Formats: sequence, C-alpha cells, structure tokens
Amino acid sequence: MIVRRFLLWARTASASDRAAGTRALAEAYLHSPMMIEDRREAETAMLAMLDDPSALVRRALAEVLAGEDAPRAVILGLVQDQPDIAAMVLAASPVLTEADLVDAVAVGDELAQSAVARRRDVTIALAAAIVEVGCPLAIRLVLGNPSAHIAPSTLQRAADRCGDMADVREALLERGDLPVAIRHQLALQVASALSIWAGGCGLMSRDRADRVTRESSEKVAVALAMRPEAFEAELMSLIAQLKAANRLTPGLILRSLLSGETALAEAALADLAGMPLQRASAIVHDKRGSGVLPLCRKAGIPAGLIPAFVAAMEAVREIGAPPHAAARSATSRRIVERVLIACDAGDDADNAALMALLRRFEAEAAREEAAEAARSLADDAALAALLEIDPHLTLLADHGNHDQPVLIAA
Repeated sequence: MIVRRFLLWARTASASDRAAGTRALAEAYLHSPMMIEDRREAETAMLAMLDDPSALVRRALAEVLAGEDAPRAVILGLVQDQPDIAAMVLAASPVLTEADLVDAVAVGDELAQSAVARRRDVTIALAAAIVEVGCPLAIRLVLGNPSAHIAPSTLQRAADRCGDMADVREALLERGDLPVAIRHQLALQVASALSIWAGGCGLMSRDRADRVTRESSEKVAVALAMRPEAFEAELMSLIAQLKAANRLTPGLILRSLLSGETALAEAALADLAGMPLQRASAIVHDKRGSGVLPLCRKAGIPAGLIPAFVAAMEAVREIGAPPHAAARSATSRRIVERVLIACDAGDDADNAALMALLRRFEAEAAREEAAEAARSLADDAALAALLEIDPHLTLLADHGNHDQPVLIAA
C-alpha cells in the first residue's frame, strides 16, 4: 500500500521531492524488512522511476543501488542512462556480469569505459576487451588497476595500440609483470620518436640520429636481458622480437659480450645456431673455449667479427661478470681493452671496421665509468660536508648494498 501511495504522490511532486522519495524507497528496499508482495511492488516502482524525466531522480536511484545487490532489471536500466549515471553503476555494481561489462565497454563512451576499468573485479576477458576497443584513458586505468587480471597478450595489445602515447606507455612500464620484449618494444618506440624529432629539427644529422637510436636500443636490450625475472622464455621472446625488427645484429651480440652481462648474447647465439640455450651458455663459459669458433660459425657470425667474439668470450671467462651495478662500466672497459689488443692486427677493410666499432664501445665504457666515478666523488663530497656540519655522524660502510653508503648517528 505504501509503494502505491508513493507512485500516486510522485505524479504531482517536484523533481527534488521525487528524487528524495526515490532515494528513500531504494534504501528501504535494501535495508528494511518487507513482505514479498511489498518487495515486488517496490521493484516495480523503481523500474517505473527509470523513466522519470528528471536526472535527479535517476541519479538518486543509482547512488543508492550502485554497489548493492539490487534488482538486475533496475541496474541494467541505469546502465542505459546518461553517462554520469551509468558510470556509477558500471564502476561498482556486483549484479553486472562479465558479459554485461564487456558489452558496456563496446558501446559505451569514455566515461563508461573508464568506470569499468576501475572496477575491483576486472577479469582477463574484460581487461582484453577494454584494451581492444577502449579509449586510451580506459586502457591506462586498467593497466594501473592493481585488482585487474591482465594476460601477457593483452599487455602486448596495449603496447601495439597505444605504445606511442606517453601516459599509456608509462602505465605499462610501471607494471612489474611486463615482459622484457614489450619493454624493449616501448623503448624502441621512444627512441624512434626521438630520432625523428632530432633529425627533423636539425639537432643532429639523420645518420647520426639513426646511430644514436640504434646504439640506445642495443643498450636497452642488453640491460633488459640481465633483469633477474628474464627467464629463458622471456629471453627467447626478446630475441624473436629483435629478429622480427631486423635488430638482432652481430654488433648487438658483441655489445652484450663486451658488457660482461652475456645473457642476451647467449640467447641470440642459441637461436641463430639452432641449439638449446643451456648448450650455448655452456660453450660461452667453457674455460677451454674449444666450442666458441664452431658456435660462431654455426650462428652465422661474419668471419671478420669472429676474432672479436672469441677474444670477448675469453675475456669474460677471465674477468667475470660485474659483481654489482656500479662495477659494470669498469668491467666492460677491461673486457673491451682485452679485445682491442687481441684484434689489433692487419690493415684490411674488415679489420678496420671492427677496430672502429670496438673503439666506439671503448669510448662508451670510458664515459660511463667516468660518470660513475663522478657520482662517487660527489657522494664523497656530500659526506664530507655532512661530517663538517655534524662530526658525530658515522658511516656504515658495508650494509649489504654497494650502490650508496648509509649514514647513522654515532
């Protein structure tokens, strides 16, 4: 009887009064004990209010029912309402199924897609739908949603669709589960954009811009391959991407060897030689070095570069990998110097080109080592300044982290 009186009253009440009455009706439906017949009539009344000409009424209904176990027909009606009302329900309603949400993403506007992307129950299929047809804002939001379940293939699709957009690219790179191949793809996109800009505005010649881009992308590839989470499948995926982009060059493989971090070189040689990664790795690190020459030949390394590969692997075995990040540039420079000495013979064109490449690597390593030394000197100066201010500070020299010292009060 009360619901019937409400419907009669709503015919003549003002919009603001109807909104207040509708809010009270929805709250009573959710939280007050009702007879079955009364609940059925209340549902009928809420369905009727979906056709109210005032958005105030429909918004009041959405605000109360959005996160509740409300009648499905009412929720679906609100989903079809104007964007701001639909977004309230799409963001929180537990009544909506995966199929409902996928459909809302397909036909909805930016507000609707963004509301779905923020939900706490974004499934793998729903995330894929958002990335496939959603706007860039929705894609960025779902990538940054810690509750969303996102498959690697969906991350790849996001990179393919929106990797050239800075905010989406940043959201991808912030994910700890982003495969190394996608990280490299994004780095290539940034490097390519910078190369086009630098060459187009006259900051440097086109050839110089292309060389800087290539060398930067090679450094990124080597760095990604040494990430601790870069397991064999990740490495081989990165190698496949490099091959597809015609970037799996002997120069890149040699750069990996000269860095002392040989993961990328091992994976590349294994792929090119058609052998298991474990086998290629064993050959690279075999102290006898007997399998290096056959491995290089089988991998198709140009004859003029093979001496550098042999010398680099021998130097890696003797010097070893960098013990920590701060020692990478110094280790790389020692390895490059060994290879330069081993290859400094002959005046033919191939050897001249090899020596020019090695000297560029040597210059890079020297510059990076100088930058590391400069940082260390600056840290020493900062420490001296602190000790002048407060002599009671004590340096905790060895705390298990070789990157920076820690100061503690004496």
